[in-house]
Amino acid sequence: MEKFETVEVQSDVLILGGGMAACGAAVEAAFWAKKNGKKVVLVDKASMDRSGAVAMGLSAINQYVGVKDGQNTIKDYVDYVRNDLMGITREDLVANIARHVDSTVHLFEKWGLPIWKDKEGKYVHEGRWQLMINGESYKVIVAEAAKNALGAENVYERVFITEPLVEEGRCVGAVGFSVRENKFYVFKAKSVIAAMGGAVHVFKPRSGGEGLGRSWYPPFNSGASAYFTIKAGAEMTCQEVRFIPVRFKDAYGPVGAWFLLFKSIATNGLGEDYMQTRRPELEKWKPYGMVKPVPANLRNWLMMLDVKDGKGPIYMRTEQAIGAIVAKTSDPKERKQKLKEVESEAWEDFLDMTISQAILWAATNTMPEEKPSEIAACEPYFIGSHSGASGAWLSGPEDIAPKEYFWGYTNMTTIQGLFAAGDASGASSHKFSSGSHAEGRIAAKSAVRYAVENPNMPKIDNAKIEALKERILRPLELFENHKGETTDADVNPNYIRPKQYLFRLQKLMDEYAGGVSTNFTTSEKLLNKGLELLELLKEDSEKLGAGTLHELLRCWENIHRTWQAEAHMRTILFRDETRWPGYYFRSDRPAMKDDWKVFANCTYHPNEKKWEMIKRPILSIY
Repeated sequence: MEKFETVEVQSDVLILGGGMAACGAAVEAAFWAKKNGKKVVLVDKASMDRSGAVAMGLSAINQYVGVKDGQNTIKDYVDYVRNDLMGITREDLVANIARHVDSTVHLFEKWGLPIWKDKEGKYVHEGRWQLMINGESYKVIVAEAAKNALGAENVYERVFITEPLVEEGRCVGAVGFSVRENKFYVFKAKSVIAAMGGAVHVFKPRSGGEGLGRSWYPPFNSGASAYFTIKAGAEMTCQEVRFIPVRFKDAYGPVGAWFLLFKSIATNGLGEDYMQTRRPELEKWKPYGMVKPVPANLRNWLMMLDVKDGKGPIYMRTEQAIGAIVAKTSDPKERKQKLKEVESEAWEDFLDMTISQAILWAATNTMPEEKPSEIAACEPYFIGSHSGASGAWLSGPEDIAPKEYFWGYTNMTTIQGLFAAGDASGASSHKFSSGSHAEGRIAAKSAVRYAVENPNMPKIDNAKIEALKERILRPLELFENHKGETTDADVNPNYIRPKQYLFRLQKLMDEYAGGVSTNFTTSEKLLNKGLELLELLKEDSEKLGAGTLHELLRCWENIHRTWQAEAHMRTILFRDETRWPGYYFRSDRPAMKDDWKVFANCTYHPNEKKWEMIKRPILSIY
């Protein structure tokens, strides 16, 4: 500990994270803070230019409502989100994002993001809500605007936040450590915005061996948002609603452009379109099985039933889709040119956002215009911005939220002074990159107002900070004190290395909480056994050892994942039904129940060290 300098940073508003929501929060907070003479500081675990879910780039903006263009209404978008989440959504939060997201997209274009346009100058849509972009540098463009708004001196990169600071029921900061220098950071603020992303690698991934660590969602997102809000004592929601995307197999290339832009279909190994042959199954999940588009989890479910029946592999029929597009042109010369264009767009879709998929196509001699490619369901992820919904339970906007959903400041958690956005906020799915940025802006405006209206902070106990510093750095001391006691540093009775711990967590979640190896199926008995084993694993987390700062980071990422895992299992167990087949299936509760059309929430009470499970009603605004 004596080798680590303690660095204290004071601000009025503290933004935690560097992804799209955090960048949105930075731009908005800087604007309102300047008007009110306040200081804003942002802390990112990585480098903002390539931080978060948009790190590699994107080929589409997935939320653009087009209200002023007369394309859709806010209600249209709320209906879409509600249906896709099988009826479980906070309509007020979704509507609030939807009414602001278009302005965010226009900001992106103003900052230099190339959005596709047709000959008439109108945006090119991938689907009803999606816009095509040249997005390899999407995150770089958005991060530049955020950094310029804040000023370089107020941005702390390569600092990993581990714990919230809570005094007298109010969040007043956070602590963490540099992953490059021997520095322990104490950030104090009047309001805090959690926007540190979702969680991946809680479950064992499909990819192993040389592909270990490959995932669809960024592998460096480890549940920091969930851990921070849970440990602060905030009420959480939808912790059972994990997301399982269907993606191109092994390299996890997205399928959206193929389904929406190229109008491709997917078939089983026998050439059958499972969305047609399995259609009667949708009757069991009324009314949501009957809506268009069919909810993402039910599309997954129909595919999984085919796989379970031995009808795999599942193929994206790229050759049929490209052939159909080219066939619309009769002139041989034009057809040849059209084939080149579509082929180029197919490769560019991956080169914009998932380069590994383009590499895999090349490595396996796959020409998309000649043969289909395998797709498969990924392992589960925790992501409140896509088709999952896990995150913190937030106050809605005063003008449209039911009174039960409003407690003073928009996007504030149940802990005073702690706000959330992006993957940190729950029950407001389908915000994607643009909506996360918009929600960051919404949260930031509220956070600045909170800081202005609550200038007096409770005193932070220095003894508490010293205890946190000792605990956070303990893995380094543990490894240093005992590494010489065995000939192999990986095998030692006094500590466990972070990779070994991660494998144990992933195996546990895979086998007991419905991972890939169990066809995403679990039950009360399996979950109870899993929770029993998780308690033992949590005991062992106190013995995590780290030989370097990088390993210290890995130790704490694992602890964060463990808390996300526990919230997840407890909430699946609490929700006494199966509502999202295709995301998970309760074999002992194989159907939806009317009395469970509610939010399943949970709160961890730090002082009592116990969990409380809570039902909250769904209150519609449309």
